Amino acid sequence: MKLGSLKEGGRDGTLVVVSRDLTRAVRATAIAPTLQRALEDWSNAAPRLNALSDALNAGEAQDAFDLDVAALAAPLPRAYEFVDGSAYLPHVERVRRARGAEVPESFYVDPLMYQATSAGFLGPRDAVKVVDESYGIDLEAEIVIVTDDVPMAVSPERAATHIQLVGLVNDVSLRNLIPAELAKGFGFLQSKPRSALSPVFVTPDELGDAWQSNKVHLPLVTHVNGAWFGAPEAGVDMQFDFAQLVAHAAKTRPLSAGTIVGSGTIANEDTSKGASCFAEKRTVETLEHGKPTTPFLSFGDSVRIEMFDANGDSIFGAIDQRIEAS
Repeated sequence: MKLGSLKEGGRDGTLVVVSRDLTRAVRATAIAPTLQRALEDWSNAAPRLNALSDALNAGEAQDAFDLDVAALAAPLPRAYEFVDGSAYLPHVERVRRARGAEVPESFYVDPLMYQATSAGFLGPRDAVKVVDESYGIDLEAEIVIVTDDVPMAVSPERAATHIQLVGLVNDVSLRNLIPAELAKGFGFLQSKPRSALSPVFVTPDELGDAWQSNKVHLPLVTHVNGAWFGAPEAGVDMQFDFAQLVAHAAKTRPLSAGTIVGSGTIANEDTSKGASCFAEKRTVETLEHGKPTTPFLSFGDSVRIEMFDANGDSIFGAIDQRIEAS
């Protein structure tokens, strides 16, 4: 099934079930008022939401309506936790090679992860607002999963059973603020503003054979100002699968229902697949030509991030945003 949230009913939105072709929706408030509430009672809510999804896709759901993507908030307009990994080591390796540094051996066995901004997510058509272009505005096209309640010290095998939803994120970064922040040795803050989520999250079974080994085996397609930017394969070169990332996050603490776990910027060894962020593209340019030639995003630019199934149909809908001055 596919789930979204309308921009109504308060800060957490109003839960809707969305049709497989993303054209119709029906409010699910009789089951749960919000997606967060549904995740907190997932074992009871999920079967009822699935039944409503079946009725909607059969054209039998009462009070169904035509879906306007602009009316959608993020599926989780805010979350208790968003932890973002960096599971695609080709990206890490290239960035470090460009500055003459090696990848520590520990990176191959212990995932990189940080606590990201979760108090508010942008909707799929909301503008990315930034105070100053000189901050180095960058997109990061990633996949996210959402969990139910995860116990502390869960094994990767058990962690896989707690993955309930899959979606996309544009994890916005302000690249020119990052070096000074990381130099303090205390992590990201100002350099990581609010991110945007895809119009809907879907249950893993909606992905069919593309969901294997706790990874999504499809390209993630990004366009900037209408031009192709990249389509790296999400199932290739992912060092740590989502179950491993969930287990890593839960090593010393339980995760609350509604926790979002990010894959990190998708990148392949094969650079002909393009990039999922400007930092990656600029790193490849530096390695090939000695310096980057592509600037970061500017006010007025547009970004579109989307994933398609084997039939060419959009799975999550598109994150389609403009960059604007705050």
